[in-house]
Amino acid sequence: MCARPSAATVVRGELSEVVRGGDALTPPASWQAMQRAVRNLGKPGVVAEAISAVDIALWDLHARLLDLPLSVALGAIRAATPIYGSGGFTSYDDETLAEQLAGWVREGIPRVKMKVGREPRDDPRRLEVARSAIGEQPQLFVDANGAYGRTEAAGRAAEFAEFGVSWLEEPVTSDDLEGLHLLRDRAPVGMDIAAGEYGYHLPCFHRMLAAEAVDCLQADVTRCLGISGPLRTAALCDARGVELSLHCAPQVSAQVGTAVWHLRHLEHFHDHVRIERIAFDGALVPEPGGLLRPDRSRQGLGLEVRHADLERFRVP
Repeated sequence: MCARPSAATVVRGELSEVVRGGDALTPPASWQAMQRAVRNLGKPGVVAEAISAVDIALWDLHARLLDLPLSVALGAIRAATPIYGSGGFTSYDDETLAEQLAGWVREGIPRVKMKVGREPRDDPRRLEVARSAIGEQPQLFVDANGAYGRTEAAGRAAEFAEFGVSWLEEPVTSDDLEGLHLLRDRAPVGMDIAAGEYGYHLPCFHRMLAAEAVDCLQADVTRCLGISGPLRTAALCDARGVELSLHCAPQVSAQVGTAVWHLRHLEHFHDHVRIERIAFDGALVPEPGGLLRPDRSRQGLGLEVRHADLERFRVP
């Protein structure tokens, strides 16, 4: 997600001197040094987001120095990353909801996600609107952002199954590992329980996997220590045969996804896509079938900042 200005303060005050003068061809060495440097600050939260930003920049630099696309520098095992369209905010009226979800399907994305839980009594109607808009074949996902308690979540899961929902994200808070495990065991057949976007470092993901809390783990490159963190999280998933779904930041995550063995997909989040297309030349566009394919003719992330276009957003 988008870090607050305080993350930049951490970068300037704690991390810049740690990586300055380091070997640009060995990003993991700088990543390790940053972990040590923040020992007394506490890692989860804004500090992890600061490390994430620096680590992403270092991997981009590493690939550019080698004259390689980042996906190749990371050891790609596939050419493209599957995505799902994500938005469907609870603030949308029915027409806006239907048009957004159907728009992704028209683009060839066979998986879409919407938010639920703000007004639970409205959700059956909204799901009916969504299913009518996208048709029977596309996969329909929902994200509750931890809105429910355990008992209500179980009841909602049964209700959502009537609309063919196959992915229920954060039905309870992701801190409630016992609750997630309970719901995973009791969810309707064909519905996966997912969480993990708020994981900030490896111990978070280890505990979630050890608790058998999810069918599919999520990780966010902008939160969980950059590119280096998700690659290590992916190894935890590989060891357990659990699939990983990358959360948001599609221009970075699409590159990482090509190097993840047990990858399910990547969240192609409406707001991030909108901002990335304003900010960068070289932003990836979904292909039919719901794929983001890194451009192997471009070095690193393949992005160039549109400085002139961003100038109007500068804060004095």
